[in-house]
Amino acid sequence: MGVTLLVLGDPAEPTLRRLGSLPADVEVVIGADPAAFRDRAADAEVILSWSANRHLLEPVWRMAPRVRWIHSRAAGVDDLLFPELVASPVVLTNSRGVFSPALAEFVTAAVLFFAKDFRRMLASQVARRWDPFDVEEVRGKVMGIVGYGDIGRACAAQARALGLRVLAVRRRLDTGADPFAERVVAPDQRLEVLAASDYVVVAAPLTPETRGLLGERELRAMKPTAVLVNVGRGPVVEEKALVRALEAGWIRGAALDVFEREPLPPEHPFYTLPNVLLSPHCADHTAGWLDRAMDVFLDNFARFLRGEPLLNVVDKKRGY
Repeated sequence: MGVTLLVLGDPAEPTLRRLGSLPADVEVVIGADPAAFRDRAADAEVILSWSANRHLLEPVWRMAPRVRWIHSRAAGVDDLLFPELVASPVVLTNSRGVFSPALAEFVTAAVLFFAKDFRRMLASQVARRWDPFDVEEVRGKVMGIVGYGDIGRACAAQARALGLRVLAVRRRLDTGADPFAERVVAPDQRLEVLAASDYVVVAAPLTPETRGLLGERELRAMKPTAVLVNVGRGPVVEEKALVRALEAGWIRGAALDVFEREPLPPEHPFYTLPNVLLSPHCADHTAGWLDRAMDVFLDNFARFLRGEPLLNVVDKKRGY
């Protein structure tokens, strides 16, 4: 007997054509609203959340009592989880690892953007103004990483290659030595890391524990010359406090790929603050990123068919 796979996404998405490579007895049903799955959901065993959130996943999941596995194209799953899914035995996997190298490159670019003051260089170039000035060397500076999972470690590896020292904040502490970070501490010691860092990278997932993890107290603990880089989730940083920090000079600047509300409203002060580098949540949209995400799902689907353990299993209660 074959497997019915429900795919939550736009049927016109080109990458979804690769699902045609699945075995002939796999029935693939693709849709962007619950009505598309009404006839086949009762038989489904697998759901692929390709470009969906909880508002689509939840009603489809309720129509599919036989589902045993849900896969998320994204690494973050905060916008998919709901209480019944968390409490259920359904396995949830994600695309952890696919986006880490690209996000680490964005972090490296942000560090150099502020250290070399590329904004000033570009402004002078446009104005045809010869404006020599001293730039910073990042070697020997400290990068503090809040959220030391796959993305955080990728950032640390590149930071070490540039000669930065690395401190990290992580909920689950390992007992062995870390190959990149000098110290890895628990979240309740984050102020110490923030105070010592020249660049603070936020790479934590969004969970009830991390929402608002960096607020006014944490931002005031940072050096006035420090830069905050957020590639995790927007609500991990209290946005109003960050705006005040940037306007008042508590910190030097921020590079942001994620925000509390997306798309970022056009009236938001981030657009006009001179000490902000803004990326519209696309720092990991490099050539082939969708294909790499599909590779993760197809590999896991083959494991599912063979009855093997799935990769990238999410702890639904912890949210990552």
